[in-house]
Amino acid sequence: MDRRRLGTQGLEVSALGLGCMGMSEFYGTTDEGEAIATIHRALELGIDFLDTADMYGRGANEKLVGKAIRDRRDQVVLATKFGNVRSGDGSREVRGDAEYVRDACDASLQRLGLDHVDLYYQHRVDFRVPIEETVGAMAGLVESGKVRYLGLSEASPETVRRAHAVHPISALQSEYSLWTRDPEDGPLETCRELGIGFVAYSPLGRGFLTGRIQSAEDLEEGDFRRNNPRFQGENFQRNLDLVARVEEIADEKGRMPGQIALAWLLSRGEDVVPIPGTKRVRYLEENAEAADVELTDEELERIEQAFPKGAAAGERYPDMSTIDR
Repeated sequence: MDRRRLGTQGLEVSALGLGCMGMSEFYGTTDEGEAIATIHRALELGIDFLDTADMYGRGANEKLVGKAIRDRRDQVVLATKFGNVRSGDGSREVRGDAEYVRDACDASLQRLGLDHVDLYYQHRVDFRVPIEETVGAMAGLVESGKVRYLGLSEASPETVRRAHAVHPISALQSEYSLWTRDPEDGPLETCRELGIGFVAYSPLGRGFLTGRIQSAEDLEEGDFRRNNPRFQGENFQRNLDLVARVEEIADEKGRMPGQIALAWLLSRGEDVVPIPGTKRVRYLEENAEAADVELTDEELERIEQAFPKGAAAGERYPDMSTIDR
C-alpha cells in the first residue's frame, strides 16, 4: 500500500484508510469479532490509518478500536473526533468550547486505552464558539502530548484559514466522492494553498457506489440510510442510473464499481486519502485492491461524463444545518 502525507507537520498514512463507524452503529447489525478481524486484516494489507469518533456507538466504537489495536499500537495511525454530543432522546448538540475539548479528549483516551491519538478532529464546527478558542484548546492537547496532529471536519474555507492561523491543521475531513464533489468548490483549493491534507469520508457514497444496493429493501431495519434523501423515492432511482454507468466502465476494466470510485478519488491528488468504511473482511479486501487500479486519461474522462459533478439527486443529510459551508 502506497503512503501519502497529510499536511506539512510530518503526518504520513496509508493511501487508503479504514472508516470504523459502521462497526458499531448506523449500518444495521454489528459483529465485534468480524469488526476486529477486519481491522487486523487492514493492518496486514498495509492500511494503517484508522478512523473513529467519540459519537460512534456512543463511545462503543472507540472501545472496539482500542481493543483491536491494543497489541498493535505501533502499527496504527489513529484518528478520532470530538464535538458531536448526543443526548438520550436522540438529539444532537455541537460543542467546541475549550473545557469540552479537553474533557472529550480525556474521555476518548480512556475508552481507547491509549495515552495519545495521532490525529484529533473537531467533528463539526460549533457556530457559537470562535474557532480560535476551539483550536487553541486543541493546540494545548498537542503541547501536553495527548494529540500529535490536528484536523477539522466539514469546515468551510474561511474556518480552515482561521483555524490554521492558530495552529497548523494537518487534515480536513469532509465527504468526497463521485456523488459528493462539494470539496471542489473551495475546500480543496484552500487546503492545497495552506498545505493541508484532505481525508475523504463516505468515498463510496455510503455504499451506494458499490452497486450492491438496488432498492431500499436491501438496507436493514434501523439502517440510517433509509432516512437519507439520496436513498429515497425518485432520488434513489436517479442515483441508481448514475451508478449503472460506472458499472459499465468497471465491467470493461474487470473491476468492481466501488474500486473504480475509489481509484477516481485517489487520482484527484496525492494529498487526498479516502477512508472507505466497512465492517467485513471481504469488502475491506475488495476496497484495498482499488489502490492498484490505474485509470487512463480516457477512462477518467468517461467517468466524468458518466457521473458529472452535481449529478447526484438529493441532499447529503436530512439536516444540513451543522455543515459549515
